[in-house]
Amino acid sequence: MIEDNVRTLLKELSAGNNLGEQIDLVGASKTVDAATINRALAAGLTCVAENKVQEFNEKFPLVNCKNYQFIGHLQKNKVKYLIGRASLIQSVDSWDLALEINRISEKKGVISDILQQVNIGMESTKSGFSPEECLDRAQELSALKNLRLKGLMAMLPVSADESFLAELCLKMRAFYDALRKTDPQIVHLSVGMSGDYKIAIQNGSNMVRIGSAIFGRRMY
Repeated sequence: MIEDNVRTLLKELSAGNNLGEQIDLVGASKTVDAATINRALAAGLTCVAENKVQEFNEKFPLVNCKNYQFIGHLQKNKVKYLIGRASLIQSVDSWDLALEINRISEKKGVISDILQQVNIGMESTKSGFSPEECLDRAQELSALKNLRLKGLMAMLPVSADESFLAELCLKMRAFYDALRKTDPQIVHLSVGMSGDYKIAIQNGSNMVRIGSAIFGRRMY
C-alpha cells in the first residue's frame, strides 16, 4: 500500500545521509491523481512535486500540501503558471530560464526559490548547467533579485556501475559544499530517485525525489 511505502521510506531516511544530515523526501507524483497523493500525505509525506506544468495546475487546488514543488523540464512560456504557487522549482537548467523566472517573479512581487540543475553526467539527452560552469553560474543566479538559490539538483545516469554513480554524487556534494561556504541559503542537494537514492544518500545527497517506490510503477 502507498501508506506503507511512505512510512517505510520515512523510517529508512530518518537515519540521515552519510554526513548525518536530515534527508528531505519529495514524492514525485507524475500521473498520480490528487486523491492518491493525499493518501500519501496523510501517511506522513510532506512534499510532492510534478514534472508537467499542466498536471501541477490541475492538481494544485486539490492536493493538501503546502510544499508543492516542480521538478520537470520547464519551458519559458509556462513559467507564469508556477510563480507564486510552486514552493520550489528544482529544474532551473539554463540561464535564459532563470531570467524568465526572475522576470515573472518581479512582475508578481514574489521571490521564487529555485535549485540549479546540473548535468553531472554530461548526457546529451539531459539538460542542465555543465559541471564546469556550475559554481560561476550559481553566483550569477544568486545575484538575481527575485530568485533565491536554495541548492543544486541532478539526475544520475542509468548505470549498473555503482562506483561511477557514487563518484558523480561526490562531485555534486563538492559543488554544494563550495557554495555553502559563502551562502547559508544553500540547503538542498537534490540527487537520487527510486532506482538510485540509496547510492545518493550514501554520498552526500540530502534530498531525494521518489516516485515509483511510493506510488508504484507507472506507464509514462
